[in-house]
Amino acid sequence: MASDYAYGPSDAREAATTLHRALELGVTFWDTADVYGFGANEEFLRPVLQAHRPEVFLATKFGFVADGQGGTALDVRPERIAAACDASLRRLGVEVIDLYYAHRIDPTVPVEEMVGAMAALVQAGKVRFLGISEASAASLRRAAATHPISALQSEYSLFTRDVEAEILPACRELGVSLVAFSPLGRGLLTTAGPQLAAQDLRRSMPRFDDDNRAANAPLLAGLHEMAAAKNCTPAQLALAWLLAQDARLLPIPGTKRSKYLEENAAAAAVMLHPTDLQQLQQLLVAHPVAGARYSEGALRLVNR
Repeated sequence: MASDYAYGPSDAREAATTLHRALELGVTFWDTADVYGFGANEEFLRPVLQAHRPEVFLATKFGFVADGQGGTALDVRPERIAAACDASLRRLGVEVIDLYYAHRIDPTVPVEEMVGAMAALVQAGKVRFLGISEASAASLRRAAATHPISALQSEYSLFTRDVEAEILPACRELGVSLVAFSPLGRGLLTTAGPQLAAQDLRRSMPRFDDDNRAANAPLLAGLHEMAAAKNCTPAQLALAWLLAQDARLLPIPGTKRSKYLEENAAAAAVMLHPTDLQQLQQLLVAHPVAGARYSEGALRLVNR
């Protein structure tokens, strides 16, 4: 939250206020990663975690490393996993990570070997539960056969529903919670007009180019209209839809501001009836989402 990673500049003071407000609201499942700001986000959480560690269920991820050219490369080799975990523990200022994820699956590294190295962290008392991110149903099954997997983190929202075909059924079969990141479509509901900051990661995502923004305008208008009829915000409508999909599903909307944190938390009180869900489905069928969620290069690292 404190770093400028992904979605442009942030206000550290407001971000810290948002963390404390999250505790007040009972929003205590916190998710970060060592690549977010190349460690800066984990370090930012440290003061609050040290004061409130028992209250927070802490998740972080490993896998992406700096490539020396201003970008990232994937490295999930078993021999570096222990060092990555130790580095995250130091930055976070904690003795144990509640949920430790592999950020991506590398086809050159057997899933069993990667998860085996992660399992050693559980045995050492450094990690409580294991997870994987953006993995296929097949990789999830291989991982779960090696060590119990508590969570699979994948993008899931009204705008990105790839997990529904195979991944969500596999999670149900194996008793794995699906943690849905970018449940608000990376801000698609609210960033259709404003210019994105120069360093905003969404500039590399086809869904946010001018043509696709224009193509998605009718869908967004329909969602805004439906939200108004339900007396909620579009973001709350999108979160309520996700919560209605599966009892084990955990959406993790990100925000830098208390105002939007409070709005997101209130989505749990928005009740969608079967007719509402049907209306949303009809809207999505009438106006399919335009634009891929990642660039071609980034998509090659997804669902392996």
